[in-house]
Amino acid sequence: MNSIDFTIAIPTYNGASRLPWVLDRLQIQTGVENLNWEIIVVDNNSIDNTVKIVQDYQKIWNKRFPLKYHFEPKQGAGFARQLAIEEARGQIVGFLDDDNIPAYNWIIEAYKFAELHPQAGAYASQIHGVFEVEPPEEIKPILFYLAITERGNEPHIYEPRQKGFPPSSGLVVRRNVWKDNVPQHLFLVGRVGSSMLGSEDAEALLYIHRAGWQIWYNPAMEVDHIIPAWRLEKNYLISLMCGIGLARHHLRMLLLKSWQIPFAFIIYFLNDLYKLGSYFLKNRKYLQSHIITACEMKRLMATFYSPFFLLLIRLKKHFQFN
Repeated sequence: MNSIDFTIAIPTYNGASRLPWVLDRLQIQTGVENLNWEIIVVDNNSIDNTVKIVQDYQKIWNKRFPLKYHFEPKQGAGFARQLAIEEARGQIVGFLDDDNIPAYNWIIEAYKFAELHPQAGAYASQIHGVFEVEPPEEIKPILFYLAITERGNEPHIYEPRQKGFPPSSGLVVRRNVWKDNVPQHLFLVGRVGSSMLGSEDAEALLYIHRAGWQIWYNPAMEVDHIIPAWRLEKNYLISLMCGIGLARHHLRMLLLKSWQIPFAFIIYFLNDLYKLGSYFLKNRKYLQSHIITACEMKRLMATFYSPFFLLLIRLKKHFQFN
């Protein structure tokens, strides 16, 4: 059996209408004639006809790279990505969401970067937003929260204490690095149902970073992220910011040594309380009229509440299994 150089993993939930865009683009990648690679679609408990879409493609698939389908019944992108890592045969795994359209040279650029940067445990794409409707000017400062990553044209290393980590859209990882360092069951599993508690991608990358591997930005890997109009609506953006804030405490603690956590908890609590109160006093007149103000207020409130919210989740899980 020939070894696989590269695996494309596409976690999807109800992606029947979007998957064809991604699969069609992957069929016409350039510069990959000498690579052995594969595509894995991980169906994360979809209730639409995602499985039929993949089966229809498989019936007419005449490419030398295989198209595989796996079903993950546990809801949450974290579970889907873990299954992809387990099933992948490539030592390099590139994640594409079902609304990510990679550039024609995305695979070869991803593969070359791994060869040139052996200390990179994971590296992210340059992601451009392709909007169904033009975003209002007032929300443009927070559009990067929609997994848009445009950080210039030079590769560089992410510093998590400064600007965090990249999203999982267009993320490439070394399979052995993930398997050796990322827990099979992350605490943050991804948005499920009406819950917007995400950041499971940041949690996975934090474990890779803690193990001493570098996390890079590679602008030569370009991806178009299709963003529907409803993701620009006020209710969605506020929910998104709430989910980001609620995950904050867990991610902060992962950056610390055990002895630092009690002291950091007090410092973060007081600092978050100060930021929340200051922002409210300064912007309370605009909370109803300005979307970006309402979003930032929600993020600050959720960040302040984050340790208590996550404690409730842990207690709930404890009593479920005991």
